[in-house]
Amino acid sequence: MSDARKFEAQPVRTVSGSVAVPGDKSISHRALMLSGIATGMSEVSGFLASEDCLATLAAMRALGVRIEQPSPTDVLVHGVGLHGMRAANRALDMGNAGTAMRLFTGLLSAQAFDSQLIGDASLMKRPMERVAKPLREMGADVRTHNGTPPVDIGGGRTLRGIEYRMPVASAQVKSAVLLAGLYADAATTVVAPAINRDHSERMLQSCGVLLTTDGLRTTLQPPQELASQRLNVPGDFSSAAFFIVAGLLGASGEGLLIQNVGLNPTRTGLLDILRSMGGNIDVLNPRQSGAEPVADLLVRASALRGIEVAVELVPLAIDELPVLFVAAACARGETVVTGAEELRVKESDRIAAMSAGLQAMAVEHQVLPDGMRIQGRAEGPAFGGGEIDSFGDHRIAMSFAIASLRAAKAISIRDVANVATSFPGFVSLARSVGLDVREAAA
Repeated sequence: MSDARKFEAQPVRTVSGSVAVPGDKSISHRALMLSGIATGMSEVSGFLASEDCLATLAAMRALGVRIEQPSPTDVLVHGVGLHGMRAANRALDMGNAGTAMRLFTGLLSAQAFDSQLIGDASLMKRPMERVAKPLREMGADVRTHNGTPPVDIGGGRTLRGIEYRMPVASAQVKSAVLLAGLYADAATTVVAPAINRDHSERMLQSCGVLLTTDGLRTTLQPPQELASQRLNVPGDFSSAAFFIVAGLLGASGEGLLIQNVGLNPTRTGLLDILRSMGGNIDVLNPRQSGAEPVADLLVRASALRGIEVAVELVPLAIDELPVLFVAAACARGETVVTGAEELRVKESDRIAAMSAGLQAMAVEHQVLPDGMRIQGRAEGPAFGGGEIDSFGDHRIAMSFAIASLRAAKAISIRDVANVATSFPGFVSLARSVGLDVREAAA
């Protein structure tokens, strides 16, 4: 749905200082769900109080889980156990959160009651059969409407453990199957075609679930109960990505420091890609935050060069590809990204949306069915300036805000309300390091 808000990004040339991005969205979703079906109270700090994660919080409350929020980033979840949730008295509205809808489909398919999942106009167009299919193989009653939401889930089904081979690497599908597998009559195995995010596996293990990983094969044994946990959510790498690229394009002095970033190796493909382009990124003070690796990143201005991105890194950088396209437009030579067809079914068709923006900014590029070919401009402004449409996609909007570091003129970005779904406070943080971005009425 279009919204009458826009970003106005004036050209600047440098950023500096330090910034701490909000908590990880993927981990925040999972922390609420697993804590809700654990036994006892879980404490979650660093929670991302974004619209997406607040939709998950509201849904868990509607399902009978008591959740306190003493501050926006601190959450106390009083778990009801594996079988303690109760039917909601309404459809569960996931807003714009595709992760939430797919994970809840898995979790609710094993409950004793019926449920329905809905979302905003964008989410109601996104594919859900990729989750519904393996759950039906487990014996679940999951129905979509021509492959899209609303998702209707019938309760009272006995689920069986299966071995499911995913046709496409998807952490959301894998997580949904594993959540259903908590209730199955035998072990559940998911085999992925490529490495993908493993936040669910790490958190399930920290809750005491017997889960083993052998290469791309993950097997879960259904538990008697989940243990409660104390969890500190690290900074979201996908949010940090915008500042990593900003630092490479314009960090002055000693560089731009990004603090407390989650560096789960299934998420950090962008670091490998940017380093192979010549990016100067140092990892400082590596440490653990529960089951997740965390560090600070020091980013210095770098002369980037175009590359052909290794296809095996694409699933590990899928959410960061829009801002990678911005970096590629500022690199010397051509950058080619393939194997990214998943971008077509995100909050927008991100290949088409980025292409439209790049075209409006006079960036030479070619759209591919599964990616893009971008001819960079290393000297002078890489972007012409002007007005673009974010198509209601938060990552498109923020990516073009970062492009203002190498723009000839101001960039006006329409339809930016959904930035709040993943990164509340983006404008103020961007301004704190030197970007001249403002939100205004359209």
